Amino acid sequence: MGISTGASVIISQYFGAHDPDMLKKAIHTSLLGTFILSLIFDAIGYVGAPYMVRFMRTAPSITPLATVYLRILLTGSTSTMLYNMGSAVLRAVGDSKRPLYFLIFTSLLNVVLDLYFVVSLKMSVAGAALATVMSQYVSAFLILFVLYRSHDVYQIRFRNMKIHAFVFKQIIDVGMPAGFQQALTSFSNVFVQAYINFFGAASTTGWGVYFRIDAFILMPMMTIALAVTTFTGQNAGARNLSRIKEGHKVALKMAEIGTLILALPALCFAPEIVRIFNTDPDVVYYGTLFIRTNCWFALFACLNQVYAGVLRGIGDARAPMVIMLFSFVFFRQIYLFIVSHIQNEPHLMAFGYPLGWMMCSFLLYLYYQKSGWEKRFA
Repeated sequence: MGISTGASVIISQYFGAHDPDMLKKAIHTSLLGTFILSLIFDAIGYVGAPYMVRFMRTAPSITPLATVYLRILLTGSTSTMLYNMGSAVLRAVGDSKRPLYFLIFTSLLNVVLDLYFVVSLKMSVAGAALATVMSQYVSAFLILFVLYRSHDVYQIRFRNMKIHAFVFKQIIDVGMPAGFQQALTSFSNVFVQAYINFFGAASTTGWGVYFRIDAFILMPMMTIALAVTTFTGQNAGARNLSRIKEGHKVALKMAEIGTLILALPALCFAPEIVRIFNTDPDVVYYGTLFIRTNCWFALFACLNQVYAGVLRGIGDARAPMVIMLFSFVFFRQIYLFIVSHIQNEPHLMAFGYPLGWMMCSFLLYLYYQKSGWEKRFA
């Protein structure tokens, strides 16, 4: 995710600056670099999956299944990273429709494959993980096929695949902080999961259901945040400050409206939604509790993601990384540690998740308003 963010920013800036030669170098460098890194992550995921499951204090009864699921999912990193990079290239040059179409298609394909592997072939969690990975490989193939068959300036050719050191450094300078931030966020979520797992298998399953609902609710916001990064990068390349400011306001409104439209039904019909995934009364109780505790605060995630997207678009990826490091790791873990020793209740542990959003939103807003980032366009 980090390298695709960095590539999106650099490619969009070259596109906005009308520099086709550097644009092509950035695209080919990004794709080849992504493929090499993905192979490394595949190996790390395969070896590290059992240790991650143990670190999360997963209930012994589901540890073997969790290990199988995570190992299959993590060894499919190549497909996810290539799709993200290909999508980043298309978004950077103004084509956000086809990545969306491919995502919708492969999401539906994932559902079909889930039913086939899990229901028909009785493959349990291994089937669910395999369905996800196969769907991701289809999406990666589609996005690369579009880039290969294109006749536009962003066309890719395998003979041109080369890592250009200068461009790669630019991508890393932006992408490394973004990737580090994503890793820290995931790592912090593992800590929250560990505290939730303390309350037993039903709590763990309920949190898993909540997390799926949460990911669905935040999908419009995440998509808009990616779009505003590209939009900002293009206008930064063209040195159009007024459009950057106007774009961030529009993006924030769109993200909040989209999130609210999805969050309200989840809050109103939480028990019914949880029962779609699991009918166990304890799981329904915990899933409903987590949804109704946390989904109220999803709007704060819109603030931090949009502001972070704008800052990355102008090339400032370090500030969002530092702010999110503090909010999602230090602040969130301090809260969890203190509250768990005062009143260890599941809803209070779950609240640590959106609390990090709120702190992050506050600090990013202050930085955006006070850092003077506009001076680089003077």
